[in-house]
Amino acid sequence: MVDVDFFGNFDLASAAIWMFWLFFALLIFYLQTENMREGYPLQDDDGGEALNQGPFPVPGDKTFLLRDGRGKLTVPSGQRGDRAKLALQRTAVAAGSPYVPTGDPMVDGVGPASWAPRKDHPELDAHGHVKIKPISQLPDFHVSAGIDPRGKAVVSGDDEVIGRIIDMWVDIPEALVRLLVVDLNPEGSGQTRLIPINFTKIKANRVNVRSLYAHNFAGIPGIKSDDQITLLEEEKIMAYFGGGTLYADPARLEPQI
Repeated sequence: MVDVDFFGNFDLASAAIWMFWLFFALLIFYLQTENMREGYPLQDDDGGEALNQGPFPVPGDKTFLLRDGRGKLTVPSGQRGDRAKLALQRTAVAAGSPYVPTGDPMVDGVGPASWAPRKDHPELDAHGHVKIKPISQLPDFHVSAGIDPRGKAVVSGDDEVIGRIIDMWVDIPEALVRLLVVDLNPEGSGQTRLIPINFTKIKANRVNVRSLYAHNFAGIPGIKSDDQITLLEEEKIMAYFGGGTLYADPARLEPQI
């Protein structure tokens, strides 16, 4: 048509800003639903599916190919539910009431001793190699600074000598010590356990472990292999020591002043 401009009365700036808001809203919706692939659908305190799943719908299944030939993972429907029955009891009928352990919390893995069902295979580095290995099997590694804990006595939270350190496990890519190996018999019985180094204080003549008492060390979760530790095994060991900070002694459950 003559003398008629198509964009004569069309506000391009307004259209651009509205297109941006629409794009931004769709982006938020996409990111939020993708974020809901882990931990959903939500559950109530009794382990049933919660009535209110939030304002966003649970996304449909997506299958991921895992690296290093470790199969496939489908989420959210393929999430593990092997910890649905826990040794806990609600203290009141009201929703949100605290739970108390019904057995041995450090063995049952509840409260501070709780653990997540991580994969039961070793953690790998970017090249597909096992990350955490004993320093005794790594000829290129040695202690270059600080105190070498090997050969030192291990003293528990109740001031009992429970064994001695015989080895260390190293995170190879990070070049740091992650775990210490303790022989529970100072004479060398071969009964060993792993101690996370962040639960220790290394002294000149001993290694202090305040979170556990002497009778707790035999219950530290073991590992299947002598030269590697899986993600699940590491998770359970860390949880056991974390639980000991509260459950190793009944007096620790009382108020502290």
